[in-house]
Amino acid sequence: MTENDDLVTTARSWLDDDPDPATRAELDAVLEAVEAGDDEARADLADRFSAFLEFGTAGLRGELGAGPNRMNRAVVIRTAAGLTAYLRARLEDAGDATPGPAVVIGFDARRNSDVFARDTAAVVTAAGGRAMVLPHPLPTPVLAFAIRHLGADAGVMVTASHNPPQDNGYKVYLGDGSQIVPPTDAEIAAQIDAVESVAGVPLARDGWETLDEEVLEAYLDRAVAVLDPDSPRDLTIVHTALHGVGSEVVRRAFERAGFAAPAPVPSQSEPDPAFPTVPFPNPEEPGAIDAALELAGQVHPDLVIANDPDADRCALAVQDAHGWRMLRGDEVGALLGQHVIDRGRVGGERRVLARSIVSSRLLGAMAEAAGLQPAETLTGFKWIGRVPGLAYGYEEALGYCVDPACVPDKDGVTAALLAAELAATLKARGRTLTDLLDELAVRHGVHQTDAFSVRVSDLAQIPPVMARLREQPPAELGGVPVERLDDLAEGVDGLPPTDGLRFLLTDDTRVVVRPSGTEPKLKVYLEAVVGVEDPDGLEPAREEAGRRLQRVRESMQQLTEV
Repeated sequence: MTENDDLVTTARSWLDDDPDPATRAELDAVLEAVEAGDDEARADLADRFSAFLEFGTAGLRGELGAGPNRMNRAVVIRTAAGLTAYLRARLEDAGDATPGPAVVIGFDARRNSDVFARDTAAVVTAAGGRAMVLPHPLPTPVLAFAIRHLGADAGVMVTASHNPPQDNGYKVYLGDGSQIVPPTDAEIAAQIDAVESVAGVPLARDGWETLDEEVLEAYLDRAVAVLDPDSPRDLTIVHTALHGVGSEVVRRAFERAGFAAPAPVPSQSEPDPAFPTVPFPNPEEPGAIDAALELAGQVHPDLVIANDPDADRCALAVQDAHGWRMLRGDEVGALLGQHVIDRGRVGGERRVLARSIVSSRLLGAMAEAAGLQPAETLTGFKWIGRVPGLAYGYEEALGYCVDPACVPDKDGVTAALLAAELAATLKARGRTLTDLLDELAVRHGVHQTDAFSVRVSDLAQIPPVMARLREQPPAELGGVPVERLDDLAEGVDGLPPTDGLRFLLTDDTRVVVRPSGTEPKLKVYLEAVVGVEDPDGLEPAREEAGRRLQRVRESMQQLTEV
């Protein structure tokens, strides 16, 4: 039997076990083309069966389609069965006599998200567990909140967040509301691998709970509680949900808090899994919030707010002397961090301000100046949300946790509320967000950041670049000597090992290189720090920081060519 015969045999076996007529028909068409000698179809089939879509700390995320290396009902049912088996084993080890795990399940408006949510509920229910499905497509933070609110053993959110339209995903939380970290991911993956066939997984036809609006009402009440009830509310806002599920929840949250309803961007306010107005539905991507800025130019708001499609990220745009511009994630992270400090939302057991290793070091300087404890974690809120004593945490990729006691995860709705409160408070004093950024730079030095990504068509292209940087590390970057190189794979500063490199230059410029955990790209993060002696020195310091970043960026672009 040839290698091609083996592939076709494996694919036909998968096809026979696939419960979805749509993906069966899709795979059958590919097989017919392969058997007719179509080389492109053979390559497509090989990719679909190159591996089982890997379950990791981000759960599952991948392109929709037939086969084990795609997101589909067969993969989701296997994953749900493995997760349920893992949860049952945990309950048994703890001596819990309940018949099965309680799992709350949320979903966004992407293609098949509702289908994957129902399949998960069917698996959990058939296994004797209690499945609770959110009533309609809702933001990820609502699911993260609902886990603790409902006393569930775990939560599942069906979403691909800000990935392209063809993708979907499956994010898993444990009962404390936190995302999974090693070794939990490997333990769940082992249970998934033990599932022999989809046909052998029992599926309930009914019996799960479809929750009512109470859980959303409870979330909104808690979200509004992050604000000072006596703080100013005079603020006008333009908001875009980027075709995701954030519009209605954000509107209700702002109105409940006493703000005027944000003006929605009409072309992007309703959920649409095709994301027709943006190539990548991520506020960080060039052009993603152009429609919001165009509307801002017409209605002249005080602030522009953008959420990603599942509304766990939040971006801000402000108007300065040069027009409207989107703030960098590190700028928003510093602004919200200072507001948390000034509002007195720290104290007691919660005195830690945390950031990821690729985020600006400014938050650490702010924490120390305020007599608080700074903390640095690996990238992702699966790490930030677990920091003991966390009062506030953020990462530069537009993720902010402002209510860790209730939602130990990034939450684009509460972050938007807190940003609006800060902007309204400053407005009442005749000041702006950019004024506060200037004050922070004078007080702690300019911390200017930049980043770029090297997108690849094949994940196999990334390891050789990382290996080259490890084996032949640069002695200098942008003409400045490298003072220290940390291989994050070895674990540094008490952090768990992760694939990445960190360069610290003699002028305190920092560079971090790491593969993305959710997309096929290599990410490079840059930060230059320049001291400021007085307000008159602010602009020269920013100009110097910009020059340093540009030189280092040019060096790193050459070193990371694929």
